[in-house]
Amino acid sequence: MKSLRELYKIGRGPSSSHTMGPLKAAEIFASRHPEAKSFEVTLYGSLAATGKGHLTDVAITGELEKTAPCCIRWRPDIELPFHPNGMSFTAVEQDGSASEPWVVYSIGGGALSEGKENDFFAATPDVYPLHTIGDILEWCRSNGRTIWEYVEKCEGPEIWDYLDGIWSAMCRSVENGLSNEGALPGPLHLTRKASTYHIKASGYKPNLQSRGLVFAYALAVSEENASGGVIVTAPTCGSCGVLPSVLYHLEKRHEFSRSRILRALATGGIFGNVVKTNASISGAEVGCQGEVGVACAMASAATCQLFGGTPSQIEYAAEMGLEHHLGMTCDPVCGLVQIPCIERNAFAAARALDSNIYASFSDGFHRVSFDQVVEAMKQTGHDLPSLYKETGEGGLARFDL
Repeated sequence: MKSLRELYKIGRGPSSSHTMGPLKAAEIFASRHPEAKSFEVTLYGSLAATGKGHLTDVAITGELEKTAPCCIRWRPDIELPFHPNGMSFTAVEQDGSASEPWVVYSIGGGALSEGKENDFFAATPDVYPLHTIGDILEWCRSNGRTIWEYVEKCEGPEIWDYLDGIWSAMCRSVENGLSNEGALPGPLHLTRKASTYHIKASGYKPNLQSRGLVFAYALAVSEENASGGVIVTAPTCGSCGVLPSVLYHLEKRHEFSRSRILRALATGGIFGNVVKTNASISGAEVGCQGEVGVACAMASAATCQLFGGTPSQIEYAAEMGLEHHLGMTCDPVCGLVQIPCIERNAFAAARALDSNIYASFSDGFHRVSFDQVVEAMKQTGHDLPSLYKETGEGGLARFDL
């Protein structure tokens, strides 16, 4: 299993799979052909279907045209066999000859693959010998340790410096989102709501105020993402508002130390990493259950860690966070990460807090394990018709709003 550095990435929205991944691919291809006369890029499947709404073409041409002109071809009618988010890059050299096409896939969370199982392109080496939550919990029980201690053992103490930078970026995304107002880019002309929710929350009694603030923080990050601002994939851009909003709220309300917040980030990250390894976090592959559902599981685990949950209770909280998103479709209106994506982040943040409370009342024992839910999520995603997986054709995406 890969490092958490491959899960938590700082970048620009609105989509890790449709913006960050293609941008990274364009950077790699441009570095291979520094003397190219021109470029041609073909986008396939889901990447082509909603690429314009996700600024895929802007990301690619913005990078390649630093070297030479670029032509984008859109083929939503063709889906390559490995993954719905396929791309083909070709360079025309100065002598007129064309390079061999480079076929690469944006598989979610900004990661790339050249089309083979577990060959994440340019990724860091495996650092975790265990790749199921069940095995990790057994390690915790056998060694009397917590999940974050397993992270430190495998990653080394330097992971805390990395997560410190990640947390700083998450906080900036919340605060930037709260300070910005106006309409989000795109044909929907959707008005930002985070600052309004933040102001209104102050007028409620403490119990409602708490929920209102979580909503505001989640909206803030998701609106920053939708406008192309800098966010952290957690595990993706489309679900980037869930984990930061929960941890930001808890840090402010309960004055948790920074070190405890970083341990919560590590704990939540392990659950996202397990899903990324054993199933998928790509909405184009498994629907929104793999994005918002996984983000909710991560936030649920992180919250339970903060409040002193045992490893079993943490696993239970994460299991509920994912289980109750099973079957969630990815149906972005106009191909934008706005409706219903932004609201889903806010509701998933609230559900993460509820998952922690529910798990904390238990002894951690439950019948369905997190690993079983991951397996069910993967199969459910494969069973979903393609029009419900980020193609902008089914579900809410059918309506002209």
